[in-house]
Amino acid sequence: MNTNTTDTTNTAGKPTKPAKAAKPGKAAKAPGIRQTMSDLHTWVGLLLGWFLYAMFLTGTVSYFRNEITQWMQPEQPHQSQASEPALVAQRVGDAMARLAPQSPRWLINLPDERSTVATVFWSPPEGQDKRRFENGRFDPATGTRLEGPVRETRGGEFFYRFHFQFHYMPVLWGRYLAGLCAMFMLVAIVSGVITHKKIFADFFTFRWGKGQRSWLDAHNALSVLGLPFHLMITYTGLVTLALMYMPWANLATTMTPEQRVVAGQQLSAFVPAGKPSGQAAPLAPLADMVRQAEQRWGAGQVERLNVNLPGDANARVTAIRGENGRVSISPQFMMFDGVSGQLLQAQDSVGAAAETRGVLYALHMGRFGDLPTRWLYFIVSLAGTAMVGTGLVLWNVKRRSKLPDPDRPHFGFRLVERLNIATIAGLSIGMAGMLWANRLLPVEMAQRAEWEVHAMFIAWGATLFWAMGRPAKRAWIELLWAGAAALALLPVVNALTTDRGLITSLRAGDWVFAGMDLMLLALAALHAHLALRTQRHQPKAKPVRAARPAPTAAATAAAAAAETSA
Repeated sequence: MNTNTTDTTNTAGKPTKPAKAAKPGKAAKAPGIRQTMSDLHTWVGLLLGWFLYAMFLTGTVSYFRNEITQWMQPEQPHQSQASEPALVAQRVGDAMARLAPQSPRWLINLPDERSTVATVFWSPPEGQDKRRFENGRFDPATGTRLEGPVRETRGGEFFYRFHFQFHYMPVLWGRYLAGLCAMFMLVAIVSGVITHKKIFADFFTFRWGKGQRSWLDAHNALSVLGLPFHLMITYTGLVTLALMYMPWANLATTMTPEQRVVAGQQLSAFVPAGKPSGQAAPLAPLADMVRQAEQRWGAGQVERLNVNLPGDANARVTAIRGENGRVSISPQFMMFDGVSGQLLQAQDSVGAAAETRGVLYALHMGRFGDLPTRWLYFIVSLAGTAMVGTGLVLWNVKRRSKLPDPDRPHFGFRLVERLNIATIAGLSIGMAGMLWANRLLPVEMAQRAEWEVHAMFIAWGATLFWAMGRPAKRAWIELLWAGAAALALLPVVNALTTDRGLITSLRAGDWVFAGMDLMLLALAALHAHLALRTQRHQPKAKPVRAARPAPTAAATAAAAAAETSA
C-alpha cells in the first residue's frame, strides 16, 4: 500500500476532487455584483415589503374607486341620466345661488359616465372656519339637492388616499413614508433585474409543488409579466409628490406673488378668489360658459367649474377640462368674468417641465383610459401585488431550510413569518371588513364613515393576533379561508340589506353593482384556491446523507507524512 496518498473516494465509491487549500497571504474573493445586488434586493424588499404590499393592493382597487363609492352608497341612483352638461351646470348654479348665496367659492363637479350625480363643495361665508367645506349632491335632471338617508362613507376614496398617505398619522408623515417605500421598491426592481441574469427565460418556467423553487418561479414570472408597468408605476409615484420631497428649488426661487400664481397654474387650475368689491352683481349664465369651453375642447370635456365670489362684481368662473382621453393631467382651463361672461384667460398648454410631470402623473393615475384600459391597469397592478407577496413569502421559505431546527425557529424568523401572514392574508379580511361595516352599520349613525375605517383596521389587527397565536401553516389556511368566506358572503349581505342584489342588478343591467359582486366572488374563489393549495401542500423530506467513514489509520499516517515533508 502506498502510504503517500490519501483516500479520495466517497461512500459511493466514486472519486472526489481534493479540496484546494487557500494560498497563504491571499485574501478571500469579494462577492460579485450579482451577489451584492441579490443581498440588496432581499433586504430592501423585506424591510418595507409589508407597507409596499398594502400600497399595491389599495392602489390596485383605486382604479375603480368611483365604482366602489357607488356600491357603498346604494341609496343614490346609479342609472345614467343623459343631460347636456351646460344645462346641468346652470341648474346646479341656480340651486347654489339659493342655498349658499354668501359663500365665496363653489366647486361644481359635473356628472360623467362614472358618476351620475353632480357634487358641489362650497366654502362657508366670511368670518367662519375656512377649512371646513360644505358639500352636497344634486340631481342633474332637476338641479335639486338630493336629500334623504344616504349613508356617509369614504368609499373608494379611502383606499386611494391610504395608498399614498396611510392612516392614523399626519398626512405629511404618511406621504413621506410612502415616498420612502416607493424608493425602496425602485431599488428592489433594479437590483432584481441585475440579480436574475436569466429572468426572461425563467418567465417561461414554472414548477409546481417544488417548495422554494416554486415560490421563486412565481416571483420571477410575476415580476417579468408587468416589469415595464412596475417600473413606470413606481417611478411616476415618486414624481407625483416630487415637489414635496424636494422643495428646495421652488423655495430658492425669487418670484413675485404674481409670478408664483402663474407658475402655480402650470401645475394646478386653482385660481385665487381675489378680493370682493362689495358691489352686488348677478352671476352670468353658467351654461353659456360651459358651451364656449366645449366648443374649444369638445363635448363633455368640462369636468368642473370653480366659481369665485358669486354675486359680487369681481366674480370669476373657471371651467376646467377633464382628464378623460388626455395622456396628461396638465391643467387646461378657461377663466371668465363672472358678471359679463367674457373670456379673460385660457390655458391650453404648459411648459415642457410641467408637461413632463403631467404625463408621468397621468400614467400613474390611469384616468385617461377607457374601461378596458382600467381593467388592464387593474390586472397588471394585481400581479404587482402578488409579486411583492411572493417575495415576502420566499424570504421565509428560503431561510427555513437553513435553520438549525426548522420546527422551532428563532424570534426574528417567526416575527417576519407572522407579519407576512397578517399582511397578505389579513389585509383582504380588513378590506372586506370595511365593506361589511358599510352594509351593517346604521345608515344615520354619527361618524359612520370613520367607523367603517375603524372596522377595517380592527379586523386587520385581529388577523395579526390570530397569526401570532397559531402555527404558521394553520394560520395561513385559516385566514385564507376566512378571507374567502368574508368576500363570498358580501354579495349575500348586499342582497339582504339593499334592493340591488346580484340577480336584480344583472336583470336591470346595473353593471356597477353586478360587477362589484362578481369581482368579490372571483376574489373569494382565489382565496379559497390558495387555502386549498396550502392545506394540501406537504413539504418534501430532505434525503439524509450518509455519514462519511472515519479516516483509516493508513490515511492518517499518510496525511501526517505529507505534512511533515512539506
